[in-house]
Amino acid sequence: MSKRDDLIAKYADDLKSKCGMTPDMDLLTKVTIGCGPSIYNADASTVSSSDQAELDTVKNNFLIKKLGLSDGPALDSAIGSVMDTYGRSNRNKYRAVVYYMLTKHFSKESTYG
Repeated sequence: MSKRDDLIAKYADDLKSKCGMTPDMDLLTKVTIGCGPSIYNADASTVSSSDQAELDTVKNNFLIKKLGLSDGPALDSAIGSVMDTYGRSNRNKYRAVVYYMLTKHFSKESTYG
């Protein structure tokens, strides 16, 4: 297996064990590929739920630019909901998992079609 396949398996395990979700492996793979080389960088591959600048990056670069959503309180609410589902006390919140859950939350799977 490639390093990317290993990471996708790790993300799928997080979705099952920490988030109580059964992942759509095809979508998870596409979201992971969409994250680009950041998944191989220890710092860039995770999202800090306690860092507002990091959450703003998720909102601006992913929700608004990638998924094409309009800025508003619904975006902040969705990010908060995903962080709660993932577990705020969980130190390693993988970016690909957060993006996957946000994609599902807004029913934007077609973005990766």
